[in-house]
Amino acid sequence: MRLFEQIINAIDNPNQQGSTSQLGDILNTVQQLSNNTGTSPSTMQSALGILGGYVRSALREKQANYGNQEAQAVVNQYSGTSPNPQAVASLFSPMMQQQVAEAIAQRTGMNANMIQQLLPLLVPLVLNFLRTGANAQNPQTGGNSVLNSFLDTDGDGDVDITDAMQTALRYLGR
Repeated sequence: MRLFEQIINAIDNPNQQGSTSQLGDILNTVQQLSNNTGTSPSTMQSALGILGGYVRSALREKQANYGNQEAQAVVNQYSGTSPNPQAVASLFSPMMQQQVAEAIAQRTGMNANMIQQLLPLLVPLVLNFLRTGANAQNPQTGGNSVLNSFLDTDGDGDVDITDAMQTALRYLGR
């Protein structure tokens, strides 16, 4: 099942944390970032999509080394729409942060230094998308369908933050 379908299912399921307001907050933050940096919304979405691949790799590593609960704990603890340098540090070493920023810059044309400064806001946004599938009553329990889909535990290769954001815009009528 596609990532955004998992997000919609989470929004429709009262037992999961996802909501249209959460989705709207994420998209509004992306729009504000675009406005504040003079970057088009599509470029900012592309940056988030590229970053999503790196977040996926880091969360897969946590999952492989420490189990599903550790990946879920990172999502729960660091997701949001406010800057959080700890979110970045929990996933990436300083050298990896620089590599991520340079990779995003090469693929989007954005400035690598600006991207590195934006990582403390971009990483929590990606994690916030993933939190939509967490259990509403006890988010630490497993079974986060959105996170599982993102980590592609079924091996179908179908995960993409950029597509999910564009579909979310259409879903919310923006």
